[in-house]
Amino acid sequence: MPPPQARTISEPANYRFLEGLPPRDREYVLSSAGSRKFSANSVITTQGDPADRLYLLVKGCVRLFYNTDDGRKILLIWLAHGDAFGAYSLLAKPSTYLVSSEAIRDSEVLFWDRATFRGYVEKFPQLVANAFATAAEYVEWYMNAHVALTCYTARERLASVLIGLSRAIGERVHDGIEIDVTNEDLANSANITPYTASRLMSEWQKSHAIVKRRGKVLLRSAERLLLKTV
Repeated sequence: MPPPQARTISEPANYRFLEGLPPRDREYVLSSAGSRKFSANSVITTQGDPADRLYLLVKGCVRLFYNTDDGRKILLIWLAHGDAFGAYSLLAKPSTYLVSSEAIRDSEVLFWDRATFRGYVEKFPQLVANAFATAAEYVEWYMNAHVALTCYTARERLASVLIGLSRAIGERVHDGIEIDVTNEDLANSANITPYTASRLMSEWQKSHAIVKRRGKVLLRSAERLLLKTV
C-alpha cells in the first residue's frame, strides 16, 4: 500500500471544476461568486432542501452526510480546499439536495446561485466536462465503499478510511499526517462499532502506526495499519 500524501491548499488556478477555462474566463466566473464563512459544526446544505446554490470550499474542511429515515447520520465524503459541492443545483430541472453538508472546522466557501452558474455552464461547455469528472470521482468513491463493506475486514475498512482521509484532508506535520477526525466518525465511516474502532486504534497506537490526540489522529505509518499484532 503506497504511503499517504497530504493534500495541499488549492490555488484558484487549480480549482478542478474550473479546469480548462482560460484565465480570463476563470476569473470572470470567480468574480461573480458570493462568499460566506461557517463555524465548525455548522450545517451548510440540508438534505431535501431546494438545490439552489453551488459551493466551492476555499478554506477549512467540509463533509457530506446522509440522514436515514430512522434518524441515523451516515458519514460520506470529506471535502478539502478546492472541492465543489451542491452539484444538484446544476441540473436542468430544479431539484433538492441529495445529501447534507457540514463544516468540520471553521470554513469559508464561495457560492453561486443556480441560475447564475447554469448560465456559465451554457457559456463555457468545459464546465460540463468538469462536472462529469467530479461526479465520476464520487461514483468511484461509492463503489470503493461498497466493495470495502462487502469484501474487507473491519481492520481493512478502518485502515482504508484513515488513509483516504489522510489524502483528502490530512495536514502534513513534522512527524506524520494529522487528521481532524474522532473515533466515532471513523467507526461510522468504516461501518464498524465504536468498540471495534477504539480497539483497533489502541492497537495501532501501540505499534506506533498512529498517535491519538484530542479530536485528531496523527498517521505515522500507513503500512503498519494492516499488520496484525498479538
